[in-house]
Amino acid sequence: MRKTEARARVAARVVRARRSSRDWPRMYGRSLVVSDVLVIMVTLAVYRAVVVPPEPLTLTWGNSPLVSSWLPLAVVGGLWVIALTMFESRERHVVGNGGLEYRRVVNGSITLLAVLIAIAFFFRIEVQRSLFLAAIPIGIMVLVLSRWAMRQWLRRQQRDAKFVHRAVVMAEAGNAEHVVDSIKRTHGSGFDVVGVVTSGKRSPDTIGGVPVIGGFANVIEVFDLVDADTLIIGGADEIDPRTMRRIGWEIADRDANLVVAPALTDVAGPRIHATPAAGLPFIHIEFPQLEGGKRFVKRTFDLIGSALILLVASPIMLATAIAIRLDSSGPVFYRQVRIGREGREFGMLKFRSMSQDADDQLASLLDLQGKSDQPLFKVIDDPRITRVGRFIRKHSIDEVPQLVNVLLGHMSLVGPRPQRADEVALYDEAAHRRLLVKPGMSGLWQVSGRSMLDWEDSLRLDLYYVENWSFVQDLHILLRTFRAVLAPGASAH
Repeated sequence: MRKTEARARVAARVVRARRSSRDWPRMYGRSLVVSDVLVIMVTLAVYRAVVVPPEPLTLTWGNSPLVSSWLPLAVVGGLWVIALTMFESRERHVVGNGGLEYRRVVNGSITLLAVLIAIAFFFRIEVQRSLFLAAIPIGIMVLVLSRWAMRQWLRRQQRDAKFVHRAVVMAEAGNAEHVVDSIKRTHGSGFDVVGVVTSGKRSPDTIGGVPVIGGFANVIEVFDLVDADTLIIGGADEIDPRTMRRIGWEIADRDANLVVAPALTDVAGPRIHATPAAGLPFIHIEFPQLEGGKRFVKRTFDLIGSALILLVASPIMLATAIAIRLDSSGPVFYRQVRIGREGREFGMLKFRSMSQDADDQLASLLDLQGKSDQPLFKVIDDPRITRVGRFIRKHSIDEVPQLVNVLLGHMSLVGPRPQRADEVALYDEAAHRRLLVKPGMSGLWQVSGRSMLDWEDSLRLDLYYVENWSFVQDLHILLRTFRAVLAPGASAH
Protein backbone atom coordinates (compact mmCIF):
# COMPACT_ATOMS: atom_id res chain seq x y z
CA MET A 1 0.00 0.00 0.00
CA ARG A 2 2.78 2.42 0.95
CA LYS A 3 4.64 1.56 -2.24
CA THR A 4 1.52 2.35 -4.30
CA GLU A 5 1.00 5.67 -2.50
CA ALA A 6 4.65 6.63 -2.97
CA ARG A 7 4.43 5.83 -6.68
CA ALA A 8 1.27 7.93 -6.96
CA ARG A 9 2.99 10.90 -5.26
CA VAL A 10 5.95 10.64 -7.64
CA ALA A 11 3.61 10.50 -10.61
CA ALA A 12 1.70 13.55 -9.35
CA ARG A 13 4.88 15.60 -9.00
CA VAL A 14 5.97 14.62 -12.50
CA VAL A 15 2.54 15.56 -13.85
CA ARG A 16 2.64 19.03 -12.27
CA ALA A 17 6.17 19.73 -13.51
CA ARG A 18 5.39 18.54 -17.02
CA ARG A 19 2.15 20.49 -17.31
CA SER A 20 3.92 23.70 -16.36
CA SER A 21 6.91 23.29 -18.71
CA ARG A 22 6.18 20.85 -21.52
CA ASP A 23 2.56 21.15 -22.50
CA TRP A 24 3.53 22.80 -25.77
CA PRO A 25 0.91 21.05 -27.98
CA ARG A 26 -1.91 22.66 -25.99
CA MET A 27 -0.18 26.05 -25.99
CA TYR A 28 0.42 25.75 -29.72
CA GLY A 29 -3.22 24.76 -30.21
CA ARG A 30 -4.37 27.85 -28.33
CA SER A 31 -2.17 30.02 -30.52
CA LEU A 32 -3.83 28.42 -33.56
CA VAL A 33 -7.23 29.43 -32.17
CA VAL A 34 -6.04 33.05 -31.99
CA SER A 35 -4.56 32.98 -35.50
CA ASP A 36 -7.70 31.35 -36.96
CA VAL A 37 -9.96 33.95 -35.35
CA LEU A 38 -7.76 36.79 -36.61
CA VAL A 39 -7.66 35.40 -40.15
CA ILE A 40 -11.44 34.92 -40.27
CA MET A 41 -12.10 38.38 -38.80
CA VAL A 42 -9.72 40.11 -41.22
CA THR A 43 -11.07 38.19 -44.22
CA LEU A 44 -14.68 39.02 -43.46
CA ALA A 45 -13.83 42.64 -42.57
CA VAL A 46 -11.98 43.15 -45.86
CA TYR A 47 -14.88 41.53 -47.70
CA ARG A 48 -17.31 43.88 -45.91
CA ALA A 49 -15.22 46.95 -46.77
CA VAL A 50 -14.29 46.10 -50.37
CA VAL A 51 -17.12 44.03 -51.84
CA VAL A 52 -20.27 45.14 -50.06
CA PRO A 53 -20.33 48.98 -50.50
CA PRO A 54 -22.03 51.03 -51.71
CA GLU A 55 -24.97 48.73 -51.00
CA PRO A 56 -25.52 47.69 -47.37
CA LEU A 57 -25.05 44.04 -46.51
CA THR A 58 -28.54 42.73 -45.87
CA LEU A 59 -30.05 39.35 -45.30
CA THR A 60 -33.77 39.15 -46.00
CA TRP A 61 -36.30 36.50 -45.11
CA GLY A 62 -39.51 36.72 -47.05
CA ASN A 63 -40.65 40.31 -47.60
CA SER A 64 -38.96 41.91 -44.60
CA PRO A 65 -35.27 42.45 -43.83
CA LEU A 66 -34.21 40.17 -41.02
CA VAL A 67 -30.79 41.54 -40.10
CA SER A 68 -28.26 43.89 -41.64
CA SER A 69 -24.69 45.13 -41.55
CA TRP A 70 -22.18 43.15 -39.49
CA LEU A 71 -24.45 40.59 -37.83
CA PRO A 72 -24.53 38.04 -40.71
CA LEU A 73 -20.73 38.17 -40.99
CA ALA A 74 -20.33 37.77 -37.23
CA VAL A 75 -22.54 34.68 -37.31
CA VAL A 76 -20.57 33.22 -40.25
CA GLY A 77 -17.28 33.94 -38.48
CA GLY A 78 -18.43 32.28 -35.27
CA LEU A 79 -19.70 29.21 -37.12
CA TRP A 80 -16.41 29.04 -39.04
CA VAL A 81 -14.37 28.91 -35.84
CA ILE A 82 -16.70 26.23 -34.46
CA ALA A 83 -16.40 24.18 -37.68
CA LEU A 84 -12.60 24.18 -37.44
CA THR A 85 -12.92 22.97 -33.85
CA MET A 86 -15.46 20.25 -34.70
CA PHE A 87 -13.18 18.90 -37.44
CA GLU A 88 -10.32 18.75 -34.90
CA SER A 89 -8.01 20.88 -37.03
CA ARG A 90 -6.13 21.89 -33.86
CA GLU A 91 -5.96 18.43 -32.29
CA ARG A 92 -2.64 17.95 -30.51
CA HIS A 93 -1.63 14.87 -32.50
CA VAL A 94 -2.42 16.50 -35.85
CA VAL A 95 -0.96 20.00 -35.79
CA GLY A 96 2.57 20.70 -36.90
CA ASN A 97 3.23 17.64 -39.06
CA GLY A 98 1.92 16.11 -42.28
CA GLY A 99 -0.96 17.22 -44.48
CA LEU A 100 -3.83 16.05 -42.26
CA GLU A 101 -3.99 19.43 -40.50
CA TYR A 102 -4.46 21.25 -43.81
CA ARG A 103 -7.08 18.75 -44.96
CA ARG A 104 -9.11 19.22 -41.81
CA VAL A 105 -9.01 22.99 -42.22
CA VAL A 106 -10.22 22.69 -45.81
CA ASN A 107 -12.85 20.03 -45.04
CA GLY A 108 -14.24 21.97 -42.10
CA SER A 109 -14.48 25.18 -44.11
CA ILE A 110 -16.09 23.50 -47.11
CA THR A 111 -18.62 21.78 -44.83
CA LEU A 112 -19.48 25.18 -43.34
CA LEU A 113 -19.95 26.57 -46.86
CA ALA A 114 -22.27 23.69 -47.79
CA VAL A 115 -24.31 24.09 -44.60
CA LEU A 116 -24.74 27.84 -45.13
CA ILE A 117 -25.86 27.33 -48.73
CA ALA A 118 -28.33 24.63 -47.64
CA ILE A 119 -29.79 26.84 -44.89
CA ALA A 120 -30.16 29.78 -47.28
CA PHE A 121 -31.87 27.57 -49.85
CA PHE A 122 -34.32 25.70 -47.63
CA PHE A 123 -35.33 28.72 -45.55
CA ARG A 124 -35.40 31.03 -48.59
CA ILE A 125 -32.93 33.43 -47.06
CA GLU A 126 -31.46 35.82 -49.59
CA VAL A 127 -27.81 36.66 -49.04
CA GLN A 128 -25.21 38.11 -51.37
CA ARG A 129 -23.61 35.32 -53.43
CA SER A 130 -20.19 36.95 -53.17
CA LEU A 131 -20.07 35.76 -49.56
CA PHE A 132 -20.09 32.16 -50.80
CA LEU A 133 -18.09 32.71 -53.99
CA ALA A 134 -15.40 35.05 -52.71
CA ALA A 135 -15.15 35.56 -48.95
CA ILE A 136 -15.16 31.95 -47.77
CA PRO A 137 -12.96 30.49 -50.58
CA ILE A 138 -10.39 33.26 -50.08
CA GLY A 139 -10.60 32.74 -46.33
CA ILE A 140 -9.82 29.03 -46.79
CA MET A 141 -6.64 29.85 -48.70
CA VAL A 142 -5.54 32.41 -46.12
CA LEU A 143 -6.27 29.96 -43.29
CA VAL A 144 -4.06 27.32 -44.92
CA LEU A 145 -1.30 29.89 -45.45
CA SER A 146 -1.53 31.00 -41.82
CA ARG A 147 -1.27 27.39 -40.65
CA TRP A 148 1.76 26.96 -42.91
CA ALA A 149 3.37 30.11 -41.45
CA MET A 150 2.71 28.86 -37.91
CA ARG A 151 4.29 25.54 -38.84
CA GLN A 152 7.44 27.27 -40.13
CA TRP A 153 7.71 29.06 -36.80
CA LEU A 154 7.31 25.73 -35.01
CA ARG A 155 10.05 24.16 -37.18
CA ARG A 156 12.46 26.95 -36.22
CA GLN A 157 11.70 26.34 -32.55
CA GLN A 158 12.23 22.61 -32.93
CA ARG A 159 15.60 23.14 -34.59
CA ASP A 160 16.61 24.80 -31.31
CA ALA A 161 15.28 21.78 -29.35
CA LYS A 162 12.20 23.71 -28.23
CA PHE A 163 8.59 22.56 -28.60
CA VAL A 164 9.60 18.92 -28.95
CA HIS A 165 8.62 15.73 -27.14
CA ARG A 166 11.38 14.14 -25.05
CA ALA A 167 10.98 10.53 -26.11
CA VAL A 168 12.21 7.16 -24.90
CA VAL A 169 12.18 4.30 -27.42
CA MET A 170 11.29 0.85 -26.07
CA ALA A 171 12.06 -1.99 -28.46
CA GLU A 172 14.44 -4.75 -29.36
CA ALA A 173 17.79 -3.44 -30.58
CA GLY A 174 17.07 -3.82 -34.30
CA ASN A 175 13.61 -2.23 -34.10
CA ALA A 176 14.90 0.53 -31.82
CA GLU A 177 17.64 1.43 -34.28
CA HIS A 178 15.11 1.67 -37.11
CA VAL A 179 12.82 3.97 -35.08
CA VAL A 180 15.70 6.19 -33.92
CA ASP A 181 17.15 6.51 -37.44
CA SER A 182 13.72 7.31 -38.92
CA ILE A 183 13.15 10.09 -36.38
CA LYS A 184 16.63 11.55 -36.80
CA ARG A 185 16.49 11.76 -40.58
CA THR A 186 13.04 13.39 -40.58
CA HIS A 187 13.28 17.13 -39.92
CA GLY A 188 10.44 18.48 -37.83
CA SER A 189 9.23 15.14 -36.45
CA GLY A 190 8.63 16.80 -33.09
CA PHE A 191 10.51 14.09 -31.18
CA ASP A 192 13.85 14.32 -29.40
CA VAL A 193 14.92 10.78 -28.53
CA VAL A 194 16.77 10.99 -25.20
CA GLY A 195 17.11 7.29 -24.44
CA VAL A 196 16.50 3.71 -25.54
CA VAL A 197 15.14 0.87 -23.43
CA THR A 198 15.89 -2.54 -24.86
CA SER A 199 16.27 -6.19 -23.90
CA GLY A 200 19.12 -8.66 -24.00
CA LYS A 201 22.07 -9.47 -21.78
CA ARG A 202 24.52 -7.87 -24.22
CA SER A 203 22.64 -4.75 -25.22
CA PRO A 204 24.89 -2.05 -26.73
CA ASP A 205 25.73 1.17 -24.91
CA THR A 206 24.18 3.27 -27.68
CA ILE A 207 21.69 2.65 -30.50
CA GLY A 208 21.69 5.08 -33.37
CA GLY A 209 23.79 7.46 -31.31
CA VAL A 210 21.24 7.45 -28.45
CA PRO A 211 22.28 6.00 -25.07
CA VAL A 212 20.68 2.78 -23.83
CA ILE A 213 19.34 3.75 -20.40
CA GLY A 214 17.69 0.57 -19.17
CA GLY A 215 15.79 -2.63 -19.82
CA PHE A 216 12.14 -3.53 -20.17
CA ALA A 217 11.84 -4.31 -16.47
CA ASN A 218 12.65 -0.76 -15.33
CA VAL A 219 11.22 1.27 -18.22
CA ILE A 220 9.05 3.48 -15.99
CA GLU A 221 11.90 4.28 -13.61
CA VAL A 222 14.27 5.39 -16.38
CA PHE A 223 11.38 7.21 -18.08
CA ASP A 224 11.05 9.39 -14.99
CA LEU A 225 14.81 9.64 -14.58
CA VAL A 226 15.39 11.28 -17.98
CA ASP A 227 12.26 13.45 -17.54
CA ALA A 228 10.66 12.14 -20.75
CA ASP A 229 7.10 12.87 -21.81
CA THR A 230 6.68 10.28 -24.60
CA LEU A 231 7.25 6.53 -24.72
CA ILE A 232 7.61 5.04 -28.21
CA ILE A 233 7.12 1.27 -28.30
CA GLY A 234 8.72 -0.20 -31.39
CA GLY A 235 7.92 -3.86 -30.88
CA ALA A 236 9.47 -6.73 -28.98
CA ASP A 237 8.50 -10.34 -28.29
CA GLU A 238 8.97 -9.84 -24.55
CA ILE A 239 6.30 -7.12 -24.36
CA ASP A 240 3.12 -9.16 -23.87
CA PRO A 241 -0.39 -7.59 -23.80
CA ARG A 242 -0.52 -7.57 -19.99
CA THR A 243 2.82 -5.75 -19.76
CA MET A 244 1.73 -3.31 -22.44
CA ARG A 245 -1.46 -2.53 -20.51
CA ARG A 246 0.45 -1.98 -17.28
CA ILE A 247 2.91 0.35 -19.01
CA GLY A 248 -0.02 2.21 -20.55
CA TRP A 249 -1.52 2.81 -17.11
CA GLU A 250 1.78 4.13 -15.78
CA ILE A 251 2.17 6.49 -18.73
CA ALA A 252 -1.44 7.68 -18.36
CA ASP A 253 -0.85 8.43 -14.66
CA ARG A 254 1.99 10.72 -15.73
CA ASP A 255 -0.14 12.49 -18.35
CA ALA A 256 2.48 11.48 -20.92
CA ASN A 257 2.21 10.17 -24.48
CA LEU A 258 2.24 6.51 -25.49
CA VAL A 259 3.14 5.93 -29.14
CA VAL A 260 3.22 2.56 -30.90
CA ALA A 261 5.48 2.38 -33.96
CA PRO A 262 4.39 -0.56 -36.18
CA ALA A 263 6.85 -2.55 -38.27
CA LEU A 264 5.14 -1.31 -41.45
CA THR A 265 6.93 1.97 -42.15
CA ASP A 266 6.64 4.87 -44.62
CA VAL A 267 2.84 4.80 -44.52
CA ALA A 268 1.03 8.15 -44.54
CA GLY A 269 -1.65 8.83 -41.95
CA PRO A 270 -4.69 8.89 -44.30
CA ARG A 271 -3.94 5.28 -45.33
CA ILE A 272 -4.21 4.05 -41.75
CA HIS A 273 -7.61 3.20 -40.27
CA ALA A 274 -8.03 1.73 -36.80
CA THR A 275 -10.96 -0.63 -36.28
CA PRO A 276 -11.61 -2.08 -32.81
CA ALA A 277 -12.81 -5.67 -32.91
CA ALA A 278 -12.84 -8.35 -30.23
CA GLY A 279 -11.06 -5.91 -27.92
CA LEU A 280 -8.14 -5.58 -30.34
CA PRO A 281 -7.20 -2.35 -32.18
CA PHE A 282 -6.94 -3.72 -35.72
CA ILE A 283 -5.11 -1.41 -38.12
CA HIS A 284 -6.22 -1.43 -41.76
CA ILE A 285 -3.80 -0.17 -44.42
CA GLU A 286 -5.24 1.15 -47.68
CA PHE A 287 -3.19 0.91 -50.85
CA PRO A 288 -3.72 4.00 -53.03
CA GLN A 289 -4.52 3.50 -56.70
CA LEU A 290 -4.00 6.39 -59.10
CA GLU A 291 -6.87 5.40 -61.37
CA GLY A 292 -10.31 6.69 -62.32
CA GLY A 293 -11.24 10.08 -60.90
CA LYS A 294 -7.89 10.56 -59.14
CA ARG A 295 -5.98 10.00 -62.35
CA PHE A 296 -8.30 12.41 -64.21
CA VAL A 297 -7.79 15.11 -61.56
CA LYS A 298 -4.01 14.72 -61.66
CA ARG A 299 -3.90 14.84 -65.47
CA THR A 300 -6.20 17.88 -65.61
CA PHE A 301 -4.04 19.67 -63.08
CA ASP A 302 -0.92 18.79 -65.08
CA LEU A 303 -2.41 20.18 -68.30
CA ILE A 304 -3.63 23.45 -66.80
CA GLY A 305 -0.56 23.94 -64.60
CA SER A 306 2.03 23.22 -67.29
CA ALA A 307 0.26 25.50 -69.80
CA LEU A 308 0.12 28.40 -67.33
CA ILE A 309 3.75 27.95 -66.22
CA LEU A 310 4.90 27.82 -69.87
CA LEU A 311 3.07 31.07 -70.56
CA VAL A 312 4.59 32.82 -67.54
CA ALA A 313 8.08 31.38 -68.07
CA SER A 314 8.32 32.11 -71.82
CA PRO A 315 10.45 35.29 -71.36
CA ILE A 316 12.84 33.37 -69.08
CA MET A 317 13.07 30.56 -71.65
CA LEU A 318 13.90 33.04 -74.42
CA ALA A 319 16.63 34.69 -72.33
CA THR A 320 18.05 31.28 -71.40
CA ALA A 321 18.19 30.15 -75.03
CA ILE A 322 20.11 33.29 -76.01
CA ALA A 323 22.56 32.87 -73.10
CA ILE A 324 23.26 29.24 -74.01
CA ARG A 325 24.03 30.09 -77.65
CA LEU A 326 26.39 32.90 -76.59
CA ASP A 327 28.16 30.81 -73.94
CA SER A 328 29.11 27.63 -75.81
CA SER A 329 28.74 25.87 -79.13
CA GLY A 330 25.97 23.34 -79.60
CA PRO A 331 22.17 23.16 -79.63
CA VAL A 332 20.01 25.06 -77.16
CA PHE A 333 17.92 22.04 -76.20
CA TYR A 334 19.09 18.61 -75.11
CA ARG A 335 16.94 15.52 -75.64
CA GLN A 336 17.68 12.31 -73.77
CA VAL A 337 15.82 9.00 -73.68
CA ARG A 338 14.42 8.33 -70.23
CA ILE A 339 12.21 5.58 -68.78
CA GLY A 340 8.66 6.56 -67.88
CA ARG A 341 5.60 4.89 -66.39
CA GLU A 342 5.56 1.09 -66.71
CA GLY A 343 9.00 1.15 -68.36
CA ARG A 344 8.01 3.08 -71.50
CA GLU A 345 10.72 5.18 -73.13
CA PHE A 346 10.29 8.86 -74.02
CA GLY A 347 12.50 11.77 -75.02
CA MET A 348 12.96 14.16 -72.09
CA LEU A 349 13.72 17.78 -73.00
CA LYS A 350 16.12 20.09 -71.16
CA PHE A 351 18.07 23.24 -71.82
CA ARG A 352 21.62 22.16 -72.60
CA SER A 353 23.79 22.83 -69.55
CA MET A 354 26.84 20.75 -70.50
CA SER A 355 29.38 20.50 -73.28
CA GLN A 356 28.37 18.73 -76.47
CA ASP A 357 30.34 15.55 -75.70
CA ALA A 358 28.95 15.23 -72.15
CA ASP A 359 27.39 11.81 -72.71
CA ASP A 360 30.65 10.37 -74.00
CA GLN A 361 32.44 11.41 -70.80
CA LEU A 362 29.83 10.13 -68.34
CA ALA A 363 31.01 6.51 -68.05
CA SER A 364 34.64 7.44 -67.38
CA LEU A 365 33.67 10.06 -64.77
CA LEU A 366 31.40 7.60 -62.93
CA ASP A 367 34.16 4.99 -62.90
CA LEU A 368 36.61 7.59 -61.61
CA GLN A 369 34.32 8.46 -58.69
CA GLY A 370 33.27 4.84 -58.06
CA LYS A 371 29.57 5.40 -58.77
CA SER A 372 28.99 3.30 -61.88
CA ASP A 373 27.22 0.57 -59.88
CA GLN A 374 24.57 2.87 -58.34
CA PRO A 375 21.26 3.70 -60.08
CA LEU A 376 21.75 7.45 -59.48
CA PHE A 377 24.29 8.78 -61.93
CA LYS A 378 25.51 11.93 -60.18
CA VAL A 379 29.00 13.31 -60.81
CA ILE A 380 30.41 15.51 -58.06
CA ASP A 381 32.02 18.78 -59.30
CA ASP A 382 31.05 17.82 -62.84
CA PRO A 383 33.61 19.33 -65.26
CA ARG A 384 31.20 19.02 -68.20
CA ILE A 385 28.89 21.80 -66.97
CA THR A 386 29.19 25.16 -68.76
CA ARG A 387 29.15 28.57 -67.06
CA VAL A 388 25.53 29.26 -68.01
CA GLY A 389 24.71 25.64 -67.29
CA ARG A 390 25.88 25.94 -63.69
CA PHE A 391 23.50 28.85 -63.09
CA ILE A 392 20.44 27.36 -64.79
CA ARG A 393 20.97 24.00 -63.07
CA LYS A 394 21.23 25.66 -59.65
CA HIS A 395 17.88 27.38 -60.20
CA SER A 396 16.33 24.42 -62.10
CA ILE A 397 15.81 26.57 -65.21
CA ASP A 398 17.27 23.75 -67.34
CA GLU A 399 14.20 21.65 -66.43
CA VAL A 400 11.60 24.14 -67.74
CA PRO A 401 11.33 22.58 -71.26
CA GLN A 402 9.99 19.44 -69.59
CA LEU A 403 6.68 21.28 -69.34
CA VAL A 404 6.28 20.17 -72.96
CA ASN A 405 6.71 16.56 -71.81
CA VAL A 406 3.98 17.18 -69.24
CA LEU A 407 1.62 18.55 -71.91
CA LEU A 408 2.29 15.51 -74.09
CA GLY A 409 1.53 13.14 -71.22
CA HIS A 410 5.03 11.68 -70.85
CA MET A 411 5.54 13.25 -67.44
CA SER A 412 3.66 14.86 -64.57
CA LEU A 413 4.40 18.04 -62.66
CA VAL A 414 5.10 15.93 -59.57
CA GLY A 415 6.49 12.40 -59.40
CA PRO A 416 9.74 10.41 -59.19
CA ARG A 417 12.44 11.81 -61.48
CA PRO A 418 12.82 9.85 -64.74
CA GLN A 419 16.06 7.95 -65.11
CA ARG A 420 18.15 6.51 -67.93
CA ALA A 421 17.81 2.94 -69.13
CA ASP A 422 21.25 2.11 -67.72
CA GLU A 423 20.13 3.32 -64.28
CA VAL A 424 16.84 1.38 -64.45
CA ALA A 425 18.80 -1.75 -65.34
CA LEU A 426 20.37 -1.55 -61.86
CA TYR A 427 16.98 -1.43 -60.08
CA ASP A 428 16.06 -4.06 -57.53
CA GLU A 429 12.48 -5.17 -56.88
CA ALA A 430 11.72 -2.23 -54.59
CA ALA A 431 13.12 0.39 -56.97
CA HIS A 432 10.91 -0.88 -59.82
CA ARG A 433 7.89 0.47 -57.91
CA ARG A 434 9.04 3.96 -58.94
CA LEU A 435 7.72 3.10 -62.40
CA LEU A 436 4.12 2.65 -61.21
CA VAL A 437 3.44 6.37 -61.70
CA LYS A 438 4.45 8.93 -64.28
CA PRO A 439 7.83 10.54 -63.67
CA GLY A 440 7.71 14.16 -62.55
CA MET A 441 9.48 17.46 -63.08
CA SER A 442 9.76 17.69 -59.33
CA GLY A 443 9.45 15.11 -56.60
CA LEU A 444 9.71 14.50 -52.92
CA TRP A 445 13.47 13.96 -52.87
CA GLN A 446 14.09 17.07 -54.99
CA VAL A 447 12.60 19.22 -52.22
CA SER A 448 14.22 17.19 -49.44
CA GLY A 449 17.90 17.61 -50.17
CA ARG A 450 18.31 17.39 -53.96
CA SER A 451 21.89 16.49 -54.90
CA MET A 452 22.96 15.97 -51.27
CA LEU A 453 20.92 12.75 -50.94
CA ASP A 454 22.34 9.33 -51.71
CA TRP A 455 20.49 6.66 -53.67
CA GLU A 456 18.99 4.93 -50.62
CA ASP A 457 17.43 8.14 -49.27
CA SER A 458 16.23 9.19 -52.72
CA LEU A 459 14.62 5.79 -53.29
CA ARG A 460 12.97 5.85 -49.88
CA LEU A 461 11.37 9.23 -50.58
CA ASP A 462 10.24 8.20 -54.07
CA LEU A 463 8.65 5.01 -52.76
CA TYR A 464 6.94 7.01 -50.02
CA TYR A 465 5.45 9.25 -52.71
CA VAL A 466 4.28 6.29 -54.82
CA GLU A 467 2.73 4.47 -51.84
CA ASN A 468 1.04 7.56 -50.36
CA TRP A 469 0.02 9.68 -53.35
CA SER A 470 -2.52 12.41 -52.76
CA PHE A 471 -3.45 15.62 -54.55
CA VAL A 472 -2.72 17.65 -51.41
CA GLN A 473 0.77 16.13 -51.28
CA ASP A 474 1.34 17.18 -54.91
CA LEU A 475 0.37 20.77 -54.08
CA HIS A 476 2.65 20.75 -51.06
CA ILE A 477 5.60 19.49 -53.12
CA LEU A 478 4.99 22.14 -55.78
CA LEU A 479 4.99 24.90 -53.16
CA ARG A 480 8.25 23.58 -51.73
CA THR A 481 9.63 23.36 -55.29
CA PHE A 482 8.98 27.04 -55.97
CA ARG A 483 10.69 27.92 -52.71
CA ALA A 484 13.69 25.68 -53.56
CA VAL A 485 13.99 27.27 -57.02
CA LEU A 486 13.93 30.82 -55.63
CA ALA A 487 16.35 29.98 -52.79
CA PRO A 488 18.21 26.84 -53.92
CA GLY A 489 20.80 26.69 -51.15
CA ALA A 490 23.88 24.49 -51.03
CA SER A 491 22.11 21.25 -52.03
CA ALA A 492 21.42 22.43 -55.59
CA HIS A 493 24.05 21.98 -58.26
